[in-house]
Amino acid sequence: MIEKRSIQAFLELAVHYPILDVRSPSEFSHAHIPGAFSLPLFSDEERKVVGTSYKQQSRENAIKIGLDFFGPKMRKMVEHVEELISSHRISERTNDTEQNDHQYPANSRIILVHCWRGGMRSAAIAWLLDLYGFKVYTLAGGYKAYRNFVLEQFEKPYPFRVIGGYTGSGKTEVLKGLQQQGAHGIDLEGLANHKGSAFGNLGQPPQPSQEMFENMLAMELIKKMAKQPPIIWIEDESQRIGNVNIPPSIFRQKQTSEVYFLDIPFQERLNFIVIHYGKLPKEQLLNAIVRIKKRLGGLETKTAVNFLIEDDVKSCFAILLAYYDKWYLKGLYNKEGIEKLVHACPVDKVDVLLSIERIQEQQKVAD
Repeated sequence: MIEKRSIQAFLELAVHYPILDVRSPSEFSHAHIPGAFSLPLFSDEERKVVGTSYKQQSRENAIKIGLDFFGPKMRKMVEHVEELISSHRISERTNDTEQNDHQYPANSRIILVHCWRGGMRSAAIAWLLDLYGFKVYTLAGGYKAYRNFVLEQFEKPYPFRVIGGYTGSGKTEVLKGLQQQGAHGIDLEGLANHKGSAFGNLGQPPQPSQEMFENMLAMELIKKMAKQPPIIWIEDESQRIGNVNIPPSIFRQKQTSEVYFLDIPFQERLNFIVIHYGKLPKEQLLNAIVRIKKRLGGLETKTAVNFLIEDDVKSCFAILLAYYDKWYLKGLYNKEGIEKLVHACPVDKVDVLLSIERIQEQQKVAD
């Protein structure tokens, strides 16, 4: 028997059982529930044909065309789902943050299915899998209901603590170090596949769509709020991370949260930046410098480019680091009530454990 579930109940089941997203490949590629598998009822072209028939002819004619497309695929779909479950093919998932969180029971016959609105596409696949012997749950309202659920998460209050510091302070590494020690954190740059500067996309995989970024962020927020203590560490980011934006309500909360500012000497941060970015292709670095030419200034841009061409990477990066320090300081002092929010954490070098020690010392003082 096929049963519908609300979004909350559906996601609770998804911890234990696989989600099949039966929308078209392009819909799935644009954004989906993190961890879901793509099992499209129609290809993009087939979906277009069915939709055109529905609008220009009739619902009945569209269904008949859909059946022509669906019929030859039935066996392969069933076999694919069987293989998915029996072999735990987690590696075939998209590159989502929750990719390795679930270990589905090998002998389970439970499947979760959804389409865009919870209509005919999910009904067709659910009917097929139910007929074959799977226990099928569908999502009431489909992916549209999930998106509404995602947007609702951003309106809730969150207990953020922010790791601040100039570029080259190793903030991402400190965040990961805190998590290894049992703290709860969300790597916004990791979700965005971008390190937040003009150089942030270098060496990174393609960024997700804005919608997919929001989906992943919402699921991370839900996971972290289910844990104790409910404190969520994040980095001090600009609202825009490459091509994606932190949702406005979340960014506003970050702006009014306590900041633990890693105060690390310029030269130490410069050495860190040279190690992490100095080996990247020169052409990519030059293109990134040109992108910030307007704000960096003509003379500084020319000087930085000449240093890079002459293989004096450190002198080039010193100019860029001074530029980013200025912009970070400006952004920091745009925070409301900044004097009460910022806790200085002096550290004499870029070191994860030392930075965590200073943060924890300041936490005790603040508490």
